[in-house]
Amino acid sequence: MGKFLDAALIVFFFAISLRIRGVPFDEDLQLFLGLSLFIITLIFYSLGTYEGWTQKLSLSAELGRLLSAWVPAVLVLFIIFHISKLPGLGVPMDLLFIGAMPIVLILVRSLVHRVMKRFYLNRLESTVIVGATQAGIEIAKLFKKNSSLGYAFHGFFEDRTGPRNQVQGDWALLGKTADVAAHVRAHSIAQVIIALPMRDEPRIIRLVEELADTTATVCFVPDLFSFDLMQAGIWNLDGIPVVVLRDTPFRGVNLLLKSAFDFLFALVALILISPLFLIIAFIVKLTSSGPILYAQRRYGLNGQEIWVYKFRSMHVSSAEDFDQAKKGDPRITRIGGFLRRSSLDELPQFFNVLQGRMSIVGPRPHESSQNEVYRKLVTGYMLRYKVKPGITGWAQVNGYRGETEILRKMQRRIKYDEYYLRNWSFGFDILIIARTLWVVVRGVNAY
Repeated sequence: MGKFLDAALIVFFFAISLRIRGVPFDEDLQLFLGLSLFIITLIFYSLGTYEGWTQKLSLSAELGRLLSAWVPAVLVLFIIFHISKLPGLGVPMDLLFIGAMPIVLILVRSLVHRVMKRFYLNRLESTVIVGATQAGIEIAKLFKKNSSLGYAFHGFFEDRTGPRNQVQGDWALLGKTADVAAHVRAHSIAQVIIALPMRDEPRIIRLVEELADTTATVCFVPDLFSFDLMQAGIWNLDGIPVVVLRDTPFRGVNLLLKSAFDFLFALVALILISPLFLIIAFIVKLTSSGPILYAQRRYGLNGQEIWVYKFRSMHVSSAEDFDQAKKGDPRITRIGGFLRRSSLDELPQFFNVLQGRMSIVGPRPHESSQNEVYRKLVTGYMLRYKVKPGITGWAQVNGYRGETEILRKMQRRIKYDEYYLRNWSFGFDILIIARTLWVVVRGVNAY
């Protein structure tokens, strides 16, 4: 609903701005508006503007969330505005429209929140949760935090006693599992959420059978927190529900956005740094014998081997030596040390991005021999290859760049990679790129 509301408001006020200036809404402007709405919706969606949009936020939080998406959208649209040179699109009116639109969106959203709150308060469904598992507690917190979801949470039913019983504080303990059906009938409970551990299948089946004698809606929430979840979700395979525990974040719109950004960023970067490419190539050739570029086999998407390009920074005799570079490594050439510290040796990997084998941001690819060692030592190591490897990554901008001479360093690096996969967003990629520039300038852990 949020996407359609924003689009309708933008179209309405854009049409008004054209009407004020007496500009006819011809086919060119209609095409421009359609393209603009697509770009705005794509950016808003990728930056999480519509996530939980019905939840009432503070004015500052709402404004921050909206501006973080509106500003990049406007930068893209500004380029389109003035490249297209459509008649009647004047700078003063453009700025008025751009500046006023976020205020209008916030005011309308505030009104929607008020209406929805009044609507839901009159239609709250009485709800109880069976099982104070981590999943059950999280759902109860969600109900307490966001009343606009439409549920009036009454309390928990829990069989465990003593320290194992997590029902405390604001949560009411209504009884044990055996008391659920009677309580539902006596208090006309509209919904029962079963959040028992999956190992309690007999108890779950018995409870569902008992609740069949009531009119309550029965929901089952599997307690999946014991698993190492990554982009978890629910799939529907021709009517069969499938619980996804681990998946790539890049599907659908996310994949389109990520791929488009990678290609355009790599293309622009290669054009801008082409003179630097020639200079580095000349110096590498001049200071040591051997090829200018060095191709190394590494793991890519889904663990498939790819060739990753770098400017050669070691002597040719070390080409088959796969040991990680160390501080003061004699294999490194005179210019190679500078190239590695400044990360200029990685620049040819923009060609890997154009080939579709790498991304600008993602887990750094490790040498094939390293992968075969660490996949046996680090739990979940291969999950990092659910996505394309990146030129830079979240681990690298947090200090885990360069040599991993002890196992703990590799384990920490993998933890950062997993965090990136769980929490990916377009804005997160931009943050990593910005922090990469600072890390490169400092030259930390690069030799």
